[in-house]
Amino acid sequence: MNRKELIKKYIEFFKKKGHKEIRNSSLVPENDPTVLFTTAGMHPLVPYLLGQKHPLGRRLVNVQRCVRTGDIDEVGDSYHHTFFEMLGNWSLGDYFKKEAIGYSFEFLTKVLKIPREQISVTCFAGDKDAPKDEEAATIWTKLGIGKIDFLGKSDNWWGPAGETGPCGPDTEMFVNGIEIWNDVFMQYDKTKNGKFVELKQKNVDTGMGVERTIAILNGLDDNYLTDCFIGIIKKIEMLSKKSYQGNEKPMRIIADHLKAAVFIVGDGVVPSNNERGYVLRRLIRRAIRFGRGLGLNVFVRKVAEEVFEIYDDYKNIQKKKVEILDEIEREETKFLLTLEKGMRVFKKLLKDKKLSGKDTFLLFQSYGFPFEMTKELAEENGIKVDEKEFEKEYVKHQELSRTASAGQFKSGLADKSEETTKLHTATHLLMEALRRVLKKPDLHQKGSNITPERLRIDFNFDRKLTEKEKREIEDLVNDVIKRGLEVKCEEMSPEEAKKSGAHGVFDEKYGDKVFVYSIGDFSKEICAGPHVRNTSELGHFKIKKEESSSSGVRRIKAVLR
Repeated sequence: MNRKELIKKYIEFFKKKGHKEIRNSSLVPENDPTVLFTTAGMHPLVPYLLGQKHPLGRRLVNVQRCVRTGDIDEVGDSYHHTFFEMLGNWSLGDYFKKEAIGYSFEFLTKVLKIPREQISVTCFAGDKDAPKDEEAATIWTKLGIGKIDFLGKSDNWWGPAGETGPCGPDTEMFVNGIEIWNDVFMQYDKTKNGKFVELKQKNVDTGMGVERTIAILNGLDDNYLTDCFIGIIKKIEMLSKKSYQGNEKPMRIIADHLKAAVFIVGDGVVPSNNERGYVLRRLIRRAIRFGRGLGLNVFVRKVAEEVFEIYDDYKNIQKKKVEILDEIEREETKFLLTLEKGMRVFKKLLKDKKLSGKDTFLLFQSYGFPFEMTKELAEENGIKVDEKEFEKEYVKHQELSRTASAGQFKSGLADKSEETTKLHTATHLLMEALRRVLKKPDLHQKGSNITPERLRIDFNFDRKLTEKEKREIEDLVNDVIKRGLEVKCEEMSPEEAKKSGAHGVFDEKYGDKVFVYSIGDFSKEICAGPHVRNTSELGHFKIKKEESSSSGVRRIKAVLR
């Protein structure tokens, strides 16, 4: 079975069980400041897992493109990836354990034809917070599964993402000892005082990795030999004139990193020295370094072209193919200009048997070596890097995301606190105020990051705002707040939303139904929430900073007092 066949069978199976297919969302999360990338299929569903009604109902299914940056250093073995596809089905307060486990068992045995005796499962063993999941185990036993192990929280419990929120036990499925699927039962709410209370809306969230499943179904012990990767691997073999056998690690790294880079650029990210752009830069430059070890030079475009052959079902990358390849090639050119000089400097520094933070920062600033790459090179030579000193130099130079440099991005439910909700609504007011004051009706949001302390938005505009313009924008937003306008939500099709005058980027990213939020007669936007009921709840709006984000894009940071 190949990639497309698996995805088709999965979607069709759950559609027959009353599930509606939802869109494959962007790798850049909407309304979730806790992560840089979409790391799981549940990410776009955060508001609905927390109780908001989904336009398509309570049973959902899809395949979701994902990026997990915590695994970058692990890539090189047979199964770790930064980019991957995740199959998932969800129940939002509808069916629960019996049906979810039943569907999983039926799909594995009837559709994928996996013999029952090859399947084993694990369930939650129980602890002081929640009881042993005898219910799940009993369901599996009735289905004829004899191999059931009970494990603790580290293995069979999901969440909460932060200190509080939805969480619960899960049951994992294995085929001949290899994990293939996970069903999470969100049945508890962890409170601020550390108690686990039964949720009113109990959800099911499942995940099945496409690459691993294809490997299992084809009897392969290497994901990189599946049709998800083999075309890329063969291109690397051809260009390097070397065999995959004996060169598995570098070829896997190149294939994985350039695939991830194609999809990240396809969702609007460009290489830079902060946040998502930093991760992208690190992926491309790490691929180049390992390519050099195989004797490759100026190769990223040729290798990346194979990604488009494998994923011809992704319209978002196909229509931007030349633009994506140009961006990746530009980054390669930039890096190659300084790579040789940087390597010479690095080799000189190795003589001291220790790299200071200043040395590491010099390689970063002057030669474009991502910190993690220098650290990796140093470790290969048995040298330690002074990470703390590097961070001090890093912060001195410019305000960068420390989490981005460390690669510590974990899956999480977005912060839905009262403060964040208010700032989210204020963002809508700010966007409309910008359109009116700057007399630019086609102005739209290019990115956002909202925390309980402040909002931050990027928008398409080609110059610095004047002090007069900033004051006018603040005054307009505060006037709307004082007017006490009602915030209304309507459900409609994307076509109806467009006709109604709602703002949004009308492309394939929308499903059959969307939510449109209207703030009185002032603004109307497609959004998934969360929002206050009335603008009078917001307080006083203040712009703290306005600056350039990238070419043709400005950034505003603002607060509510």
